[in-house]
Amino acid sequence: MSDAAPAIARDAPIYVAGHRGMVGSAIVRRLEAGGYGHILTATRAELDLRDRRAVDAFLAATRPAYIFVAAAKVGGIFANATQPADFIADNLAIALNLIEGAHKAGVERLLFLGSSCIYPRDCPQPIREDYLLTGPLEPTNAPYALAKIAGIGLAEAFNRQHGRRYVSVMPTNLYGTGDNYDLATSHVLPALIRKAHEAKLAGAPTLTLWGTGTPKREFLHADDLADACVFLMETGYAGPLLNIGTGEDLAIRELADLVCRVVGYRGEIVHDLTKPDGTPRKLLDVSRLHALGWRHRIGLEEGIALAYADFLASAG
Repeated sequence: MSDAAPAIARDAPIYVAGHRGMVGSAIVRRLEAGGYGHILTATRAELDLRDRRAVDAFLAATRPAYIFVAAAKVGGIFANATQPADFIADNLAIALNLIEGAHKAGVERLLFLGSSCIYPRDCPQPIREDYLLTGPLEPTNAPYALAKIAGIGLAEAFNRQHGRRYVSVMPTNLYGTGDNYDLATSHVLPALIRKAHEAKLAGAPTLTLWGTGTPKREFLHADDLADACVFLMETGYAGPLLNIGTGEDLAIRELADLVCRVVGYRGEIVHDLTKPDGTPRKLLDVSRLHALGWRHRIGLEEGIALAYADFLASAG
């Protein structure tokens, strides 16, 4: 953390790329709650982040003082498997256009959001930031991970060569307002919320959980991630890659029990042992972040209740 960097001026122009996504929208809400009155946004129709000329023109016209890069092409295993060229090309273009474009526009401060999937598939637990590039990636999302790793390297290169203050953060598994509840493409927590809700409505006696339920995962509410990102920008953090998470995990079966309790489903959870378990554990080491003075505020049960309310609102 740098003592020389002041807090963000309340009237400073702040560009949030990807403001309609779960993370980007959470950052916008956090900035608005903090009294920041000059938030810049552009929809995909208004600005194609893969188009370098368009990005340069937008940054030259708006002159942001700070940029949060929450934009990315994302998807599940099937999408990554069937569109690998799109995932690496689109995400490389977004990172290059925004980071190099920010430098050209004179933007001193930028925060680039990656994902914990950048780390090697078989990492020691919990996963420390310096484990990056120490082993093979998970093949199912390697194109996306490679693009994010390149973005991290790009930001660090501009810092070294040009004295910029471009920071990269790696969040753990996220959930929250605006999540994806499509059972074909969603992640485990939103999928469980939908399955438990539908089983409750149908009066189903059982809810099926893939695998043994023993793998452990860490979950962070998107509003907490947004708070951490704004905290880092406000306090002037300009250090190396930083994990953002809770530092806590639980077994998938425990998660399923918790979701059912929040949703109000009282049937039995049964296991489909023909389905794979996946990685046994995936927990981030967040000791660097804790040392800076930030910790998550939203407990998992409270967060699931908030997410369920959001699901009901979106379904209604």
